[in-house]
Amino acid sequence: MKFKKIAAMALAGVMTLSLAACGSSGEGKKDAKKDDNKLTIWAWDEAFNIKAANEAKEIYAEKNPDAEIEVVTMAQDDIVAKLNTSLSSGSYDGLPDIVLIEDYRIQGYLTAYQDEFAALDDIASPDDFAAYKAGVNQVDGKMYGIPFDSGVAAMFYRTDMIKEAGYTAEDMQNLTWDKYIEIGKAVKEKTGKHMLTLDPSDLGQIRMMLQSAGSWYTDEEGKVNIKDNEALKQAFATYQKIVDSGISKQVADWDQFVGAFNNGDVASVPTGCWISPSVVKAEDQSGKWGVAPFPKMAENADSVNASSIGGAGWYVLKNVGHEKLAKEFLKETFASNSDLMNQLVVDINLVSTLKAAETAENYTKGVDFYGGQKVFEDLAAWQNNVPTVNYGQETYAIEDVMTEALQQILSGADVDKVLGDYQQQVEAAVAK
Repeated sequence: MKFKKIAAMALAGVMTLSLAACGSSGEGKKDAKKDDNKLTIWAWDEAFNIKAANEAKEIYAEKNPDAEIEVVTMAQDDIVAKLNTSLSSGSYDGLPDIVLIEDYRIQGYLTAYQDEFAALDDIASPDDFAAYKAGVNQVDGKMYGIPFDSGVAAMFYRTDMIKEAGYTAEDMQNLTWDKYIEIGKAVKEKTGKHMLTLDPSDLGQIRMMLQSAGSWYTDEEGKVNIKDNEALKQAFATYQKIVDSGISKQVADWDQFVGAFNNGDVASVPTGCWISPSVVKAEDQSGKWGVAPFPKMAENADSVNASSIGGAGWYVLKNVGHEKLAKEFLKETFASNSDLMNQLVVDINLVSTLKAAETAENYTKGVDFYGGQKVFEDLAAWQNNVPTVNYGQETYAIEDVMTEALQQILSGADVDKVLGDYQQQVEAAVAK
C-alpha cells in the first residue's frame, strides 16, 4: 500500500478490548445478510488497494459471471471506526463480506473479535506467503487473513550522487548503519546534498530498525517491552547518530518527504517498497536510481539486512452472511492467482507476498528507471528474509507515547532512564 505518513494514520478509535465479549458471543447477533450472490469489499486507496480489488473482481467474474461484487472505497480510519462499532455491538447491517485490514491493527481485532473472522486454512496455507506476513494473522494455529502487499524495506538511492561521493553500487549492498552514515557524510561533502530525510514525529525508521533485529515495542506474547529492549535502545542510538552526523534533512509531512527526493535534495530513501511509485514520478531522474537491501544494526547480532514497514491483508467477516462465497473469491484471486499478481506489478507496482508470484514474468524484468535492475525480483527475495515479529495490539498508541521519548533522547537525556520511565507510561496508555 502507499503508506502515506504512517504515524499520521493513527487509530481513529483505539480498540475497545473491554467489549470483546460482545463481539465473540453468538448472542445478540443481528442484521446478517440473506444468502444471496453478492459480495461487498471494503478497502482504502483508489490508486492501489481499490484498483487491485477491482482487477481481482474482473478475474473472478470470468469464471463466475453470476457473482455480483461491489468494491467500496473507504478511508482507513472510517473502516476502523465502523468495524469497532459494529463488531462490539454484534450488529452487521452495512458491514462488508471482505475487508482490508492493516497488519499493525489485525492482532487487536483477532484478540477482541476472533469469532467474527473466518479461518482461511481451507483456502490457503501460511507457507504460500512470505513468513513475516503470514505470521501476523495467525491465532491458535489458525490462519485468518490472506496477506496482500509487501512492506519490505529497501534502500532506494541515487547512483549518480553515490558515485560522485566516491562509492559504487557494490558499496551500497548489505550496509550497516555505520557504513551508511560514512557514505552519507561523503555525499554531503561532495555534493552538498543530504543522505535522507527524517520526520521527528514519525517513528517509521525506528520501526524498521526494530524489525530488522526481530524485535518490536512488544515481546513475543504481545506484552509491552520498552525498558529492557536492547534493540529499541540500539535503534534510538542509531537514529541519534544519523541526526548528529548532519546527513539528514528534517521534513514535517508526506509532501515534504516526497518533494525532497523528487527535487534531488537527498541521495537515498530507506523505507518500504511502496515508495517506488513516488520515486519514479521524477522522470528526469530515470536511470539515476538503484535499490539495495535495508541497512542493519551491526551492534545487534540478530539484525539482518531486511525489514518491513506497512502492508495489509484481506479478511472475511464470517457472520455477515456470505462466508463461503467470500472465501471462494479470495481463493481464486489473492490467495493463489499469480497472473493477477503479475498484472498488478504493472498496474500498481505491487510487490506481492504470494511466493508463487516471485517467478511471474513481470517480477523478472529489468526496470529502466532503476538502470535495468530487476527491482521486483530483488524486493521479492528480500522479503523472505524479514524477521517475523508480534506487532501486538497497540502499535500506534505506543508510538504516540514513544515519539516523546525519542525527542528526550535526542535532547541529551539518558537512554536507559528514558526507556525505564516510558515503560510505565506505555503500559498505562495501552491499558486504557
